[in-house]
Amino acid sequence: MKQIIISKQDFTRIHKAIKDAKLRNAIKKEDAEKLLHELHSAKVVEPEDIPADLVTMNSVVKIHFQNNKTVTEFKIVYPDQANIKEHKISIFSPVASALIGYSVNDEIDWIVPSGMTKIIIDEIIYQPEAAGDFDL
Repeated sequence: MKQIIISKQDFTRIHKAIKDAKLRNAIKKEDAEKLLHELHSAKVVEPEDIPADLVTMNSVVKIHFQNNKTVTEFKIVYPDQANIKEHKISIFSPVASALIGYSVNDEIDWIVPSGMTKIIIDEIIYQPEAAGDFDL
């Protein structure tokens, strides 16, 4: 498995969101532990050092599923900003937490009802760090 890269800002904010959600019982313990494990195994860098083709918080990403070629586009947000109608997906969702820290053309193994497939990151339509938006 590839080591993911995450900004210090995203690391701190995701960690706080998990802690807050655990206090409110708004996240399953196993989901929290999995996301925390991902965070703690990531390479943490300054926001300015984030590659432009990397999925970060507030990124708008275009992906497809290898098994059925379904293409989807959404923004990865913090739980309080999630809104499926606006295509804003919480970092606590399995698909968002699987993508964070990965790059364009990366393939992530994914279990769907019909079995194993891969999510392929096709494009980062918007990434805050690449746009110089370090305060989102």
